[in-house]
Amino acid sequence: MVDIATQLDAVERAVRTDDVDGTPAHVQTLAQTYPSPIDDVWDALTSSERIARWFLPISGDLRLGGRYQLEGNAGGTVQSCEPPHEGRAHFGITWEFGGGGETWVTVHLESAGADRTRIELEHVAPASVVPDEIWQQFGPAGTGIGWDQGLLGLSLHLTDPDARPEDPMAWSLSDEGRAFMRGSADAWAEAQAADGVDLETARAAAAATFAMYTGEAPAPM
Repeated sequence: MVDIATQLDAVERAVRTDDVDGTPAHVQTLAQTYPSPIDDVWDALTSSERIARWFLPISGDLRLGGRYQLEGNAGGTVQSCEPPHEGRAHFGITWEFGGGGETWVTVHLESAGADRTRIELEHVAPASVVPDEIWQQFGPAGTGIGWDQGLLGLSLHLTDPDARPEDPMAWSLSDEGRAFMRGSADAWAEAQAADGVDLETARAAAAATFAMYTGEAPAPM
């Protein structure tokens, strides 16, 4: 059993629309503190062998300037990479999914004590990649649910590896997995409302995203 409520409550989420390098973009951030030292968390995030144990199998050249490919998912280029030094670390990658254009992901790590590490993940999607009509229909939950699932996988990997479902895809469609996605979607609606969007509008977008993830509604073409 996965402690859904505890995991969802452990994540800080924020949404904003901003100009990034002169380009209008949707910016999402997630942050969570893990009970593990920074060197171990860094290794879990950057070792292909360990990434496969909590996220997806990955191939490619996982170093600065190299290209990576997640099995059945996104690929991209490693744009920055600073291993742990004096309690801090970060890496930045492009995130290219399904031929839909290039978005950017940056992950910052910071020691929060001898055996605790705070991770902050920022996902920047230019409006040219996620046009207004798609954003209005699905909101930040469209990508946020996937990031929440990733943080859940990392949390289980670092704290209770045996609790990770053998088939994460099948688990996501179970009652427990659906409850997790529903909770994630609702949390993203709250984050979008905190950015100034009408709460009912944000909740409608979250409901549409949940329906898409569970197969109750088709994905946008």
